[in-house]
Amino acid sequence: SYKDFAGSGIVHMCGGISALVGAAVVGPRQGRFAADVDQDKFVPHNVPLLVLGTFILFFGWFGFNPGSSLAMKTQADAFSASMVAMNTTAGGAMGGLVVYVLEFALTKKHSVGALCNGILAGLVGITAGCGSVEPGEAFVIGGVGGLFYMAGSALARTIKVDDPIEAFAVHGCAGFWGVLAVGLFGSEEVGGNGIFHGGENSGAQLGVQLLGALMITIWSGGFAALFFVPLKAAGLLRVSEEMQTMGLDEAKHSPRRAYSMEEVPQTKV
Repeated sequence: SYKDFAGSGIVHMCGGISALVGAAVVGPRQGRFAADVDQDKFVPHNVPLLVLGTFILFFGWFGFNPGSSLAMKTQADAFSASMVAMNTTAGGAMGGLVVYVLEFALTKKHSVGALCNGILAGLVGITAGCGSVEPGEAFVIGGVGGLFYMAGSALARTIKVDDPIEAFAVHGCAGFWGVLAVGLFGSEEVGGNGIFHGGENSGAQLGVQLLGALMITIWSGGFAALFFVPLKAAGLLRVSEEMQTMGLDEAKHSPRRAYSMEEVPQTKV
């Protein structure tokens, strides 16, 4: 049977594929991917809030994953939940480290954004198998989840899909890897059936995981398209270019600006 302990597929991959379809239908923001526009304008601009959000999510994952054990009344329940918590920590930490190191190797710059998205990708990747793998395997799954995130991010840029928070790369790609990893890792002693351990019908388990990922892709992508395409056809999906130029804070919200993005003049002492 299909295994997905806390939702790498049915939660994260579902959202990531829907995000890809939605972003593709909406189209890029004004100036995104244009050769004559400085693309630095589109990078994250509030690193403290980015880090805060990542830590809030990381903390929440300890309710999301161990909570999926659904019980804490016996010693066995407590052991299961604690193993899930350990695997969650290992996966997220390794995902962040892998992406941070590779990003530095490629750009020679320290990227806090890459670190944060790597942590999330590692968490997404370990979510399906956190209840059926050993902590050592969780490190591997989280690290490979970071690689899947980087590949998904590069793919989205290559096909010019404007995904501002990289939901497809973090949740869609790392979620796919998490579903697949259940068929690769985890011994029968801890409730797994991974092909690397040669368990009974482990090959069939891997096939079921692949089929599950395919069905999630078709279901999520199909229904997202049914939702987004009519909205675009009706002109209800994209704001005008004038509003994009002005900024939606100023065009649609009150107060008009949450904070100033203008440069502060230098004062000589």
